[in-house]
Amino acid sequence: MLHALSLAFVDSVNVLLIGVLVALAIMLAPGMYRKTAPLLLIGDWLGVLLTAVLVMLVFGGLKSVVDAVIASPLFGILLILTGALTAFLTWRGGDSSDLVDRILEPLRSPGPLTVVVGLVLGVAQSATSAPFYAGLAVLTASDVPTVHQYLGLFLYASVALILPFLAGLALVIVRARPHSWIGRVFARARSNQEKVTRAAGWLVTVLLIAIGIGQIVL
Repeated sequence: MLHALSLAFVDSVNVLLIGVLVALAIMLAPGMYRKTAPLLLIGDWLGVLLTAVLVMLVFGGLKSVVDAVIASPLFGILLILTGALTAFLTWRGGDSSDLVDRILEPLRSPGPLTVVVGLVLGVAQSATSAPFYAGLAVLTASDVPTVHQYLGLFLYASVALILPFLAGLALVIVRARPHSWIGRVFARARSNQEKVTRAAGWLVTVLLIAIGIGQIVL
């Protein structure tokens, strides 16, 4: 289970969602941000959980194949190759500001639509994340009883959102104390968005390659 959660943590390096939270903190009044951000995170969590359940159902039907892949060096090689692809994409760079702006449009006031936007983001985040699938494959192949595996998805989805949650919580403090040390950190990060995005990409690269090598060696 811990191995699966380590991959869920890699998945939590979600630059897009954190970028949306930062933009909301800048755009909205403090009171409005404290209402909007939790709804967005709840929706995202539901999206991650829903996608995890669907993927687990598919992996459960292919359990013999999943077990064989996880037990072989192929799984570690796939993680290393994914890390290499992440490194290439990080090196090439990219700008998601236009996407963030489109996402922000329906988030100007809290409501049911905020949860829906979060849910869509959660599904998109999960469906396009190799660490997300890898963690669920590890969980499927584990000795944990099937019922406990599905119950464990609540924890899995929570770990997959731990960094955006902490960022959202930190932004509440930043809004209340903009001149505190954490406020200065966010201000510097905001003025160096490209460097922060690249750093997140390199972090994911290192984690994936390290986990992949560990899978092969151990």
